[in-house]
Amino acid sequence: MSHIEITGARQNNLRNVSLKIPKQRITVFTGVSGSGKSSLVFGTIAAESQRQLNETFPPFVRNRLPKYGRPDADHIEGLSAAVVIGQQRIGGNSRSTVGTVTDIHTLLRLLYSRVGTPPAGYSNAFSFNDPAGMCPECEGVGRKVALDLDRALDRTRSLNEGAILLPGFGVGTWYWKTYASSGLFDNDKPLTGYTPEEWDLFLHGGGTTVSFETRGGTVPQKFEGLVVKFDRLYVNRDGEQTSRRAEVMTFTSTRPCPACRGARLNPAALACRIDGRNIAELSALEIRHLVGIVQGIDGPVAAAVVPPLLDRLRHMVGIGLGYLTLDRPTATLSGGESQRIKMVKHLGSSLTDMTYVFDEPTIGLHPRDVANMSALLRALRDKGNTVLVVEHDRDVIEIADHVVDVGPRAGTHGGEIVYEGGVAGLREADTLTGRHLRRVRPLKEGFRTPSGELTVTGANVNNLRDVTVSFPAGVLTVVTGVAGSGKSSLVNEAFLAAHPRAVVVDQSAVGTSIRSTPATYTGLMTEIRKLFAAASGASPALFSFNSEGACPACQGLGVIHVDLAFMDGVTSVCETCRGRRFQEEVLRHTLRGRSISDVLEMTVSEAAEFFTEPKPRRVLRSIEEVGLGYLRLGQPLSTLSGGECQRIKLAGELSRSGGVYVMDEPTTGLHMADVERLITIIDGLVDAGNTVIVIEHDLDVVKSADWVVDLGPGGGDQGGTVVFEGTPRSLLEATGSVTAEELRRDLTRPS
Repeated sequence: MSHIEITGARQNNLRNVSLKIPKQRITVFTGVSGSGKSSLVFGTIAAESQRQLNETFPPFVRNRLPKYGRPDADHIEGLSAAVVIGQQRIGGNSRSTVGTVTDIHTLLRLLYSRVGTPPAGYSNAFSFNDPAGMCPECEGVGRKVALDLDRALDRTRSLNEGAILLPGFGVGTWYWKTYASSGLFDNDKPLTGYTPEEWDLFLHGGGTTVSFETRGGTVPQKFEGLVVKFDRLYVNRDGEQTSRRAEVMTFTSTRPCPACRGARLNPAALACRIDGRNIAELSALEIRHLVGIVQGIDGPVAAAVVPPLLDRLRHMVGIGLGYLTLDRPTATLSGGESQRIKMVKHLGSSLTDMTYVFDEPTIGLHPRDVANMSALLRALRDKGNTVLVVEHDRDVIEIADHVVDVGPRAGTHGGEIVYEGGVAGLREADTLTGRHLRRVRPLKEGFRTPSGELTVTGANVNNLRDVTVSFPAGVLTVVTGVAGSGKSSLVNEAFLAAHPRAVVVDQSAVGTSIRSTPATYTGLMTEIRKLFAAASGASPALFSFNSEGACPACQGLGVIHVDLAFMDGVTSVCETCRGRRFQEEVLRHTLRGRSISDVLEMTVSEAAEFFTEPKPRRVLRSIEEVGLGYLRLGQPLSTLSGGECQRIKLAGELSRSGGVYVMDEPTTGLHMADVERLITIIDGLVDAGNTVIVIEHDLDVVKSADWVVDLGPGGGDQGGTVVFEGTPRSLLEATGSVTAEELRRDLTRPS
């Protein structure tokens, strides 16, 4: 088949959608946030492709694969195997790095095992995750967590006076008795008075056996020094992060491993070199510099390994990640960096007739780098693949072979295909996307006068080079620069360290529990329960699905999950409450004819019309203002995107004044129409007397700023300096700024 054909899709808010998507083409899906793009692309097309692919495996394998429910649609035809490259951060533990997750480190290890001298062994001898290669001292982590004695002990006190400050080691506790009852120390002598021998015994022990009196009699026990005991109890023990363990770990400090100095590998691996460099030294280089070094490695053995290694390294540079190092922990990567790293594995693949699904691949990209991303999407298509992209960026929309515009609005006002066809037709279409494609936002004319300044002095965080910046108070400042230029280091680390009272409105999750909803997060649920209690004379707790009123069969979840062992589990609507979460007696009570379940099914916009009381209306109007009127009050917060999380946090801040706000790429996930709304909201915050500092790539936000701080000129070691400070109008005339070049290009875009 030449098309993917969908008939009668009703996933989430989709309204019986039917359409044909051309295969082996780039199709971009546009529309406002909540219009149904993700429901169509991820919840319907990708989910069904992956579900059917998983069904080809035996039950034993299927049980270990992700579960995909059958989407609500009449027919889906013409599917091919789908690869979903989403925004989720790669995460990973302390052993996961850019090198390991891209398999570049695997190729580098192979190269050293074949070419390095003196030889250290096979490929695994250069792996810090393998006993053959890891540093024996830190076991390949590169760091040592050690008890911070200055925090853990008050050396002016004696044991009887509570010299040990660790939780669980207070006077009278069992752990305290292992020292006070050992007979090895003077319990009334301050620790400062210990001899060197006593101090070493107290901290590290010495093989001494001591006896303790218990109810069962005298018990002999090997004496453990405080450091040894602490390491055994907390540092060297794997397990869940309990509250006690988290509390105790605040008494530690983390330092580079003294044996490998952070290189993670054993001496034999570090002694093996190629052209004078060991594998750890190459892993610490920025990838763009590593390309030239690997290119210079020759010889008949290297000839088989170097080309595929170079391919992957060049792909990393091509997607704008040349500033990263292979030893960078994946847990420190942003969502945009994570998504682009996932692409590297697929760019070198020789598979064809695949369907690649991207969720806003330009997130975290400076406008300069969007062209590189667009070229990579074209490359995937030209290899004979179908590329589906959910995207708001104008430049990505422009490269589409086919566009599907979903709308017309969000939530219950969306879920329809409002345009389908070429880019030229979309530009003329009477849809939100079409109208905004035709419009070029002008540069701001007047700029606010600062009421003071907030200064960062001599910042050297990460790649910042002794940066001093004065952020004007009482205005909107936008911090720009290419990926890796130092924006986050300057604002999220240096600025917040200097001004810790600033309110951070970021994209981190607002709730991990499926019981957490917009109504509970904003405090609205408390007001709703009070209103129902007043109307019925019952207790407010009765109107909580997390408390007295919860359906006993599903514990207030509204659904029942049945584990079918090696078959896919089944989640079904609770038969007792029919998905309404509450006991029947609770649902008999109403407020203006609506039950508590009816209210939780309302969207924010519907609820804003329903409630006449000042407190609920104020909260609901704030959520509406940030463009989230389509969310249902009872929708689990775990289903929200990063951009939606940021905006629901922002909703709680709209009524405040005199504060300092830091926002990290607030336009993430926003349609061009929603960006306009966001700019209006931010302007309202500033006009109310607040200072707002925004890290942002969106040029419409840059045009709306009062002040711009541009970092660069490049990323990594080519960044870390301020290349421009001033108004957006002055930025137009700046030289040596990539942002200035893109701003000039955008303002001359044909409308």
